[in-house]
Formats: sequence, C-alpha cells, structure tokens
Amino acid sequence: MITPEKFRNLALSFEGAEEAPHFEKTSFRIAKKIFATLNEKEDRATLKLSAIDQSVFCSFNASIIFPVPTAWGKQGWTHIILSLIPEEMVEDILTCSFCEVAPKKIGDKYRIEPI
Repeated sequence: MITPEKFRNLALSFEGAEEAPHFEKTSFRIAKKIFATLNEKEDRATLKLSAIDQSVFCSFNASIIFPVPTAWGKQGWTHIILSLIPEEMVEDILTCSFCEVAPKKIGDKYRIEPI
C-alpha cells in the first residue's frame, strides 16, 4: 500500500518533475509531458509504460496493475491501485514511467539496465 502523499513525493523526486492539474486529477510531468496521474478519489494512479514494462508489471497481479481499458491502455497507459500495490514496486514502476517520457539525457540518469 502507498499513500497518495508518498506517491506524490516519489513522482516529484525525479529531476525536472513537476505537478500540474489534469482535469479532475493531478498530473506529474517532465518537459511538459505527463508520465503519471494521481486520482485520489478512485485510489488510483495511471502511468505511461513501454509495452514490455506494461506486460511485466501487469503480470504481477492483474487486479492491482492493469492496462487502462481503452485505446489508451494499448499505448502503455497503466492503472495501479494505490491501496493494494506493494510500496516497494511503486518506485520501480514510477522510474520506468518517468524514463519512458523524459528526454533521453535526463531519463538515462534513472534508467535501470538489465543484468
């Protein structure tokens, strides 16, 4: 489980990350591009992932991490349920989302290379 405040703090810990409104949600952006949104009312965050990262994270538990059930999901947008996701996974999924959207020079500072 992760609180909305902890999610916000993690999202804003990346270099250049900014918080801005996005309809009825809060968005987190790098270079004006959204890498995550926070919907506190629905206990959910939505993150932009590559197809591979989306597949890997969703394989953990499809009731906790799952593609957005529209065409947005096919573009990598993925929901996580804040009250159910293990806190240790949130940093990893946020890092992948940030790196997917960030300019290469900034994203490379956080990118985790496979072993």
